[in-house]
Amino acid sequence: MNDDAAAAREDGARLAALERENAELRGRLDALAAAGRTAGAPRPVRHRGRSTAAVVLIVLGALLAPVGVVAAWAERTLTDTDRYVATVAPLAEDPAVRSAVSARMTSALMEQIDVGALLDGVAEGLDEQGLAPRVAGALPMLEAPLTGGVESFVRDAADRVVASDQFRDAWTQANRVAHQQLVDVMRGEGGDVVQVGEDGQLTIQLAGVIDLLKDRLVDRGFTLVANLPTVSASFVVLESSQLVEVRNRYAQVVALGQWLPWVVLVLLGAGVVAAVHRLRTLVVAGLALVAAMLVLALALAVARGLYLDALSGLVLRLDAAQVVFDQVVSFLRVTLRTVGVLGLVVAVAAYLGGSSASARSLRAAVGKGLGGARGWAEGRGATTGPVGTWLARYRAVVRVAVVALAAVVLLLAPSPTPGLVAGVAVGVLVLVLLLELLSRPVAAAGGDRT
Repeated sequence: MNDDAAAAREDGARLAALERENAELRGRLDALAAAGRTAGAPRPVRHRGRSTAAVVLIVLGALLAPVGVVAAWAERTLTDTDRYVATVAPLAEDPAVRSAVSARMTSALMEQIDVGALLDGVAEGLDEQGLAPRVAGALPMLEAPLTGGVESFVRDAADRVVASDQFRDAWTQANRVAHQQLVDVMRGEGGDVVQVGEDGQLTIQLAGVIDLLKDRLVDRGFTLVANLPTVSASFVVLESSQLVEVRNRYAQVVALGQWLPWVVLVLLGAGVVAAVHRLRTLVVAGLALVAAMLVLALALAVARGLYLDALSGLVLRLDAAQVVFDQVVSFLRVTLRTVGVLGLVVAVAAYLGGSSASARSLRAAVGKGLGGARGWAEGRGATTGPVGTWLARYRAVVRVAVVALAAVVLLLAPSPTPGLVAGVAVGVLVLVLLLELLSRPVAAAGGDRT
């Protein structure tokens, strides 16, 4: 009993000594903290300057992104003949455009066919042959139905022309040649095939197609048109007052289209580099790019409505004007969708590589699944051996190489599309997962050697 009491007293003394030491240490720590506050100890750095710079750069990049996309589309359409032809050539297949071209050719040719003069000539011939004056006097009454019949005959032939392969070939070739003259017009040098008027009408000359129509009419027995002079008629491809501004500032538009997209990329990249949490900022930059493209799509829809409203009552075929507008901006729509998909892919990739709890949990689940599959395969004798060990050691380098290769593919693509961006993203994901599956942890490799 005495021994137990002595042991208890000894333990109590030790406990009291420990409590005194703890109290003394707390007092010293409090004194040091107070001294630090008194001396103005530096607070943790919050990097406000870097965060502000990142926000400003990304906002500027997002605001300039729609302008950059439009400028790049305009520059490419103005300077690339193949792109211009690819833009306007499908119009020859559209029924509304065909009908509008047929109507324009018919009206232009009918302006040269004077049915009244023909009937006057017939009346004079009848008089010379001594026929009854009543017969000659009845001829003017035939002018209206005869004109309608001729016009119907010409329109039928024009419809056949615009539905033929010859028209598609002539339309494509005319636009290919016309593109060079379009550039001349934009430079202020004029042109015969394509013209931009002071009111902002972009027109293409139909003289060659009308010659094709005249040949068809002659083949069908209407030889009168063979003696007609060359008929000069134009077809309005686009009508907007902005075309005059583009013509007057052609050099600036070209320079803007060449450099502004790169400026946007530099601004967004600089914003990510300047940020403290770069992966989070990369997510924001990608989503900002998606939002900018959504705004551009909305603006394009509004512009389409305003354009058609402005033409209402001024053109006979508003449906043809609608088709032409949609076709002219088709590559612009493809571009904005491509950039939007690219921004979304970048945002998702940055999120998956980030430090958020959900991203870490997802990566852990995927890693566990791949590790289980690797272990199952190795348990049955299937192993990647030294190659897997090398991949595990240089995993980060291989990942960077895969991403860099994907970036090169997108940059070198002549005409990137949303499908191409999505396909490249899926390919990168598959390669990264395959890399993780084939990589052998060093511990597993070491276990094989023992």
